[in-house]
Amino acid sequence: MKNIGSEIVLKGDREIEVIPAIADKALRINLNRNIYGTFAEIGAGQETVRHFFRAGGASNTIAKAMSAYDKDFSDAIYGVEDDGRYVTESRLRKMLTHETRLIEERLDREKHPDKMFFSYANTVATIDFAKQFKGHGWVGINFQVEPNEEYNEIILHIRFKENDSKLQQETLGILGVNLIYGAFYKYNDPKKILRYLYDHLDKDQLEIDTINFSGPRFKDVDNRLMSLQLVKNGMTDAVMFGPDGKNVLPAAVLYKKNILALRGSFRPVTKVNMDMYEKSLEMFLQEKKVEKENALVVFEITLSNLRSEGEIDELDFMDRAELLCSLGQTVMISNFQEYYKVVEYFSEYTKARMGLAMGVSNLIDIFDEKYYRHLSGGILEAFGKLFYRDLKVFLYPMEDENGEIITSQNLKVHPRMKELYKFFAYNGKVMDITDFDKDHLKIFSREVLKMISKGKEGWEDMLPEGIAGLIKKNHLFGYNEKTLIEEQKN
Repeated sequence: MKNIGSEIVLKGDREIEVIPAIADKALRINLNRNIYGTFAEIGAGQETVRHFFRAGGASNTIAKAMSAYDKDFSDAIYGVEDDGRYVTESRLRKMLTHETRLIEERLDREKHPDKMFFSYANTVATIDFAKQFKGHGWVGINFQVEPNEEYNEIILHIRFKENDSKLQQETLGILGVNLIYGAFYKYNDPKKILRYLYDHLDKDQLEIDTINFSGPRFKDVDNRLMSLQLVKNGMTDAVMFGPDGKNVLPAAVLYKKNILALRGSFRPVTKVNMDMYEKSLEMFLQEKKVEKENALVVFEITLSNLRSEGEIDELDFMDRAELLCSLGQTVMISNFQEYYKVVEYFSEYTKARMGLAMGVSNLIDIFDEKYYRHLSGGILEAFGKLFYRDLKVFLYPMEDENGEIITSQNLKVHPRMKELYKFFAYNGKVMDITDFDKDHLKIFSREVLKMISKGKEGWEDMLPEGIAGLIKKNHLFGYNEKTLIEEQKN
């Protein structure tokens, strides 16, 4: 198995892949007399610190190791959580803050002038006895790179995939060593820290679905780009961030919600996108099983929509994210090409009614068999997964080259799919958006993008209020004032 966190070194004229052993990582830290700190682990034993004890020279590194396993002890040390839960980001942050404060209070800087202090913590729930809940946890570290420097912080959320608690504990221990090692030896390259987290681990063992970097060494790190790396590296299938641009935990945002999802390239977001959003949301909220206060709209961008000539265009991604956030939207970046996978993913967190808003061309694609050849049950299996859930599709019309408005009633699918389409379309699963703005049907993102990059006039009117101003101000999507001036001269 090739680890994505491995390093390439030269041996003679050959490149060799080198993956430091976990024991070697722990020993290297132990032998560094300037790295000194505390370990606080809740819920899965003291799995991380165990590696440092076994590596030798632990007295150079470990100031304290503890596990406040009893809930009353934990509350007495770190305080009571408002929601009464223990495996939360709030609890982890309290642990890190408390332990960092103690190390500063109890260790004299005059006695330890060269020490780089750290506090590592995790709060975890492993798989339950019924093996229905596989478990998850929060893991983090506060650390210094120079003595007396402000602390840096890395916090991540994990989901276990193994079906044995002992295996999960071992996985957690390896992850912890990788995190501490990466923090001290790869802090100048956050992308490498991400890859190092999976040294001697496999994606079938562990999923990392949220990560946040902060502190002086990470002041230039955009956590949305770090989220993108998680999906790009196959560490998770989807990540989310809120209107404020900060990463959010999907489980916390999606839990028991009525979810309405809109998939698109949003390159850039146009009036037709927002018209589809507003009209589909209005219809979604009229559904009997949908509560307004429980409804969540998610704008989804698939990884395939982020690729440019085979590679992820990170600048392009940031442009889209900035605009969607400015409109107050929650954004999801996913690795799901097929719609049924999106619905399956949401179904992990909610059983409430869901909705998909899409255009006619997207619905036609759903009925294309080529997307389901990898399934043993083909398109029937996919549609079972898609519509078995409590799901409605809200369909935005399209205007064809003859000026005819195409809806669910007159769109054409492959003759083999005709009866299957009728079964779903005429049984209330597909609902046409009828209250639409006909002028918006002539707007296409790809045309707007060409106009922006080539300096053509008139594209501003095709975008929601305020978006054109942001594109010009920040020179997004290749906008160049000089190009526009030259175009006007010609």
